[in-house]
Amino acid sequence: MSSRVLLVGIVRTPRQRWTKAEELEELAELTKTAGGEVVERIIQTRSQPDPATMIGKGKAIEIRELCRRYEIQLVVFEDLLSPTQLRNLEDIIGVRVIDRAAVILDIFALHARTAEAKAQVELAQLEYFKTRLTGLGIEMSRLGGGIGTRGPGETKLEVDRRRIDQRITTLRRELERIEQERQVQRKRRSRLFQIALAGYTNVGKSTLFNRLTAGATVVSDRLFATVDASTRVFKIDKKITALLTDTVGFIRNLPLQLVASFRSTLAEIRDADLILHIADISDPKVEGQIEVVNDTLATIGAGDNPQILVFNKCDKVFDDSLFTRLVARYPSAVFISARTGAGLDILQVRIKEFMEKQMVVKSFTIPAERTELAALVYAGGRIIGERILNGKRQIRIRGFAAELMRIRKEVRKRLL
Repeated sequence: MSSRVLLVGIVRTPRQRWTKAEELEELAELTKTAGGEVVERIIQTRSQPDPATMIGKGKAIEIRELCRRYEIQLVVFEDLLSPTQLRNLEDIIGVRVIDRAAVILDIFALHARTAEAKAQVELAQLEYFKTRLTGLGIEMSRLGGGIGTRGPGETKLEVDRRRIDQRITTLRRELERIEQERQVQRKRRSRLFQIALAGYTNVGKSTLFNRLTAGATVVSDRLFATVDASTRVFKIDKKITALLTDTVGFIRNLPLQLVASFRSTLAEIRDADLILHIADISDPKVEGQIEVVNDTLATIGAGDNPQILVFNKCDKVFDDSLFTRLVARYPSAVFISARTGAGLDILQVRIKEFMEKQMVVKSFTIPAERTELAALVYAGGRIIGERILNGKRQIRIRGFAAELMRIRKEVRKRLL
């Protein structure tokens, strides 16, 4: 049975109410994804947040009466609440109170599938709740059931204050071990061009990922359906191959605990040679979402990575003026529909053109009879010239500098 939920937002001036209403709409979608049913919304105009309750005691009492009238079990604040505010609000209102960050953490917990993702989510949750234990009600007895309190998978979140720090230490060690394994994997894969999909949550990254790689990643019209990073081979053409990674979606005010805990997953974006920044053209807030994604990329150290902006879901838009405006503002963007496949040929041409600009031409000279070394060189890119002269095979090849450097080192090693 889903929890009946009341949402609360705060603005400083009446002119901000429209923007806050949009933010509450996104919070409502998050709450729905987490399993809640939003039955009421409140926006309070207040020049300064109340340090004790955020909204003031009078408004808190008003919310208490609404909760009783509509049988509401959970109040979710759009703004981040301090431990003191949580405790005071629960004491006055008489039901559980959480904030937006707790809802996002809860959704990540619901969708985590791999051991790494579950460890990352649990660490983020514990880091978040560690400073808020006093604000979660009577002796933490309510923690372990309901939105904002679930651990990853089927586990229950640790609630014993004495054991939380110990569990955090264990999770950090486990993630450090996983990160070391990831670094080994990335080193092995570094000879291939790395492309990462990034974007706001629910913009269709997984659908595009499956289209480009002919795979079967879970596709869902839900926020944060993808929590784990997936990587597959992406063949641009017969001669050019890359690795494509589908990553977790971003969102406005992504909890800092998640950014820190998911550093190894986000490294797939930071280490990418090219980022495909996917945006949902059918969302009225698309331009604001693009800014959120770019800000998040900068936060994780990927702000300077080359990127191609890709507007997805063009099959849902019939307003020519919108296309005209976006083309004028983002002249290098590509417009596609991952669902229908429209525009994917143009996207692949753009990717290929970018990759080819990163290629260099190198020459290799090896003994003519060492065909196994010739095969090693052939695998490094596109052969643009070859001849045998005086017992030596001379090969000119076009490929990525890092890969050709690796091949040169391997050839020298085998010739010793």
